Amino acid sequence: MNKVSTNWGQSVAGVVIKDGKVLLARHTYGNGKGMLIIPGGYVNIGETPQDALKREFLEETNVHVEPKEILGVRFNMHDWYIVFRAEYISGKEASDHDENSEVVWVDIEDALSKDDVPELTKTLIKSAKVSSGALSLHSYEGSMKYAPYSLWCV
Repeated sequence: MNKVSTNWGQSVAGVVIKDGKVLLARHTYGNGKGMLIIPGGYVNIGETPQDALKREFLEETNVHVEPKEILGVRFNMHDWYIVFRAEYISGKEASDHDENSEVVWVDIEDALSKDDVPELTKTLIKSAKVSSGALSLHSYEGSMKYAPYSLWCV
């Protein structure tokens, strides 16, 4: 990660579902350490959220994706986080051995019941299964420094 050009207040993530499975990465640091989460990361200065998502997926999972619709937006007065439903394009999943220790395809129903998948990831996986397209406010208790966050999801 190029820390000089990183916009620390803007981040993205994506839910990629293929053949009834969702792509998750086991995080190696911070609040998500040891947890299976949807891949993503910070937007670089001058980069669109869509391009950031493509870059982050390739860097962290070795998978090429194409962002589709927005599933959710989490924000407060200090930062924002946009989550896309993304389409798998190509690539064999692989860990970056830095930000994650493994990258795996997990059956959707298994992911929704696993203890090592956080509630935010579960909420966003569920949103990826809905086709209404309308965002609504969801209850979300963030443990982040600037909580409370507002989370808007499909």
